[in-house]
Amino acid sequence: MNNAPIGVFDSGVGGLSVLREIRRTLPHEDFLYVADLAAAPYGDQPAALITARAQAIVEFFLSENVKAVVVACNTATAVAVKSLRARYPIAIVAMEPAVKPAVELTQSRVVGVLATSQTLASERYARLAEKFGGDVTIIPQPCPELVALVENAELNGPAVEAVIARYVTPLLQRGADTMVLGCTHYPFLISSIKAVAGPNVRLIDPASAVARELRRRLEADALLSNQTGTGSEQFWSSGQPDQVASVVSKLWGRAIKMSALPAVYSM
Repeated sequence: MNNAPIGVFDSGVGGLSVLREIRRTLPHEDFLYVADLAAAPYGDQPAALITARAQAIVEFFLSENVKAVVVACNTATAVAVKSLRARYPIAIVAMEPAVKPAVELTQSRVVGVLATSQTLASERYARLAEKFGGDVTIIPQPCPELVALVENAELNGPAVEAVIARYVTPLLQRGADTMVLGCTHYPFLISSIKAVAGPNVRLIDPASAVARELRRRLEADALLSNQTGTGSEQFWSSGQPDQVASVVSKLWGRAIKMSALPAVYSM
């Protein structure tokens, strides 16, 4: 199983920000990526549907003989990861809003959490905020329009910054000096978020922590690849592959081929 691939999925293209960090950390591994665009965005979906879609995608990965799965989506993590881990005997590494490091870094004692409504309404997020909040004010900020910007590869420019300002400005007005990127789409907007928030606001992306945890799990199970060359990536979509291939290519930094997820695993 050392040279078996690793499955990574998200409701759309946001999980590519996590895959990008994992690729840097684990250059010799092979990856399978699923963009579940038929159900996107997860942040607008009921919990039962998110859980069903997560299970279907893990079933697809198992049919491809993966050695581990990364849930590269905060919403899917918040809603479905507990049931996935109970259901499947495979390493499942997931996202977690970086509340703890944000609390440790803030000087103003005010932290903003940019995320989807589903993530912010989850028990998982509530536990994190309660456990690590202490004397720090943690402000949840739903950002319903940001996922669509990234899915359309609209990452920069005045119109993008105007949308971001609607979410970031209220946090700045309340004194936030640290903001958690609580959705895997948001790292693709970092330059625009920084343009709005200014140079003194820290933005925390948990992708590097996910990559480190995946490496730790593979090492513990003696499953690191023994290949010496750069690993490969394969991409699937439950939506129309041709419609998303250009966006994925832009975000990934090179042309990719996007395949259709087999119908048995689609909606």
